[in-house]
Amino acid sequence: MVQAVQGAGVVVTGAGGGIGAALARRFAAEGARVVVNDLDAARAGAVAEEIGGIALPGDASAIITEARDALGGTVDVYCANAGVASGGSEACGEGVWARAWDVNVMAHVRAAEALLPAWLERGSGRFVATVSAAGLLTMIGAAPYSVTKHGAYAFAEWLSLTYRHRGIKVHAICPQGVRTDMLAATGSAGDLVLQPTAIEPEDVADALFKGIEEDRFLILPHPEVAGFYQARAADPERWLTNMNRIQQRWEETR
Repeated sequence: MVQAVQGAGVVVTGAGGGIGAALARRFAAEGARVVVNDLDAARAGAVAEEIGGIALPGDASAIITEARDALGGTVDVYCANAGVASGGSEACGEGVWARAWDVNVMAHVRAAEALLPAWLERGSGRFVATVSAAGLLTMIGAAPYSVTKHGAYAFAEWLSLTYRHRGIKVHAICPQGVRTDMLAATGSAGDLVLQPTAIEPEDVADALFKGIEEDRFLILPHPEVAGFYQARAADPERWLTNMNRIQQRWEETR
């Protein structure tokens, strides 16, 4: 058991399936009281019933007050897990870009704005952002996803450096491929880049809890991402050339 989460009031967004459901199950197993949020009310209800949690369907950006009330007045841990995997290029349309920005970045910002006053007053709180390795690296064929996940990582990083001395814990989870509906929706690009090393959602939950125990900001369920991230920073030209080769391979298969 991880003592830091026993008895804690936890909110997990996008928890009707995939990584979110795995996080909700793990927090409940560790003794936390869990609010399960998802746009799909039936899926949220099913996970909540399974773990003895509280279903709170709806837009993740608008549930903080209800979640706080449902947990007896306090949210101790907020998992900003809901996201959209928007594929396409610069030409995919402003609507696609706007939705990706709103869900993948601004929902995190709105949640932090609602949570931080109480957390700072009491000197504790934990914000968990499900980002993606795309937020550290990039992803072929998915400009809106890559760009907004960079934004989600940057915001989590900013929260951590700004508030860690005031008792706020922040974790950024950055997996590569995870066997979820979102991965299935990535099509041939995901088949080429992500499927070969894809892991289960439960592996992501394991990585997060290890990171909580070790008090680490950056959570890498695929440890090899650390090497890729270092290579990108050390020699951007070489890294971009290598990524462009993957892009060309993908174009040949389309």
